[in-house]
Amino acid sequence: MIVRTIRLMVLSFVLMFALAGTVYAAGSAAYVDLQPADAKALIDKTPGIIILDVSPYYAKGHLPKAINHPVGDGSLDKAIPSLDKSKTYLVYCHGDAPSRLGAQKLVDAGFMKVYRLAGNYKAWEDAGYPIEK
Repeated sequence: MIVRTIRLMVLSFVLMFALAGTVYAAGSAAYVDLQPADAKALIDKTPGIIILDVSPYYAKGHLPKAINHPVGDGSLDKAIPSLDKSKTYLVYCHGDAPSRLGAQKLVDAGFMKVYRLAGNYKAWEDAGYPIEK
């Protein structure tokens, strides 16, 4: 009888933690990764989209109409309060870690429409889409 009671208690705790994790995951916001073709389609169909380059290499090449707030030097953190949370954002960099961090910073600040260019600047350029220097 005691063994059965202990098993039921353990099962109850496991179930409680599993449900709590599911609720948290379902309620948390996230950004969406887009392949270059899907990112291009989003840009073309979304008036007012903000294309956000979070790299320090903006001058070496960037997507047309992109604005630059590097994530590594704190510029993005300083800019976030002045950015319009109602807009759609496409975030990219020249590397995965900074673009993931930049996109997540927007999500954590309450931005609801955040996309990240999978493969970043190189994938965009390799796909033959326009760039500016």
